[in-house]
Amino acid sequence: MMTDICKREDIKRGQVVLHSDNGSPMKGATMLATLQELGVMPSLSRPSVSNDNPYSESLFRTLKYRPEYPEKAFENIATSRRWVDDFVCWYNNEHRHSGIKFVTPAQRHTGRDIEILAQRTRLYHAAKARHPERWRGNIKNLEPVGSVYLNPEKGKANSKEVEAA
Repeated sequence: MMTDICKREDIKRGQVVLHSDNGSPMKGATMLATLQELGVMPSLSRPSVSNDNPYSESLFRTLKYRPEYPEKAFENIATSRRWVDDFVCWYNNEHRHSGIKFVTPAQRHTGRDIEILAQRTRLYHAAKARHPERWRGNIKNLEPVGSVYLNPEKGKANSKEVEAA
């Protein structure tokens, strides 16, 4: 999977850090050798710390609180895969994320977020011009979010920073 992703997304050596829990598949020699071959830096959570990867934790919470999340176990592996495929499609193409100014991950990934946020800014300015009495202060900051870091070094990130506790 990592090899396919790196090829499909044209990932260069040293460009990506893969953060994961301390599970044995992620610490195994095969995975580590694959990551080394691809130039992907492995990063592991600290032992017994469940919130080292707030992005994954947020994803799992979103998954578990979807109205269509099954109450009972899936009938079979095909049913579970279909459900997860549908969830991933929704999450990437429809769900608007607050951390990236309410655009979808697909819009951000393809760079469409820049025009979407510019259009929203124009809309807010026009609304404020038409009805200034409805506004107290400035419109929302709808500048595209720059780089987002899991555990940024001090002064490195110029955008929303999420630091693990």
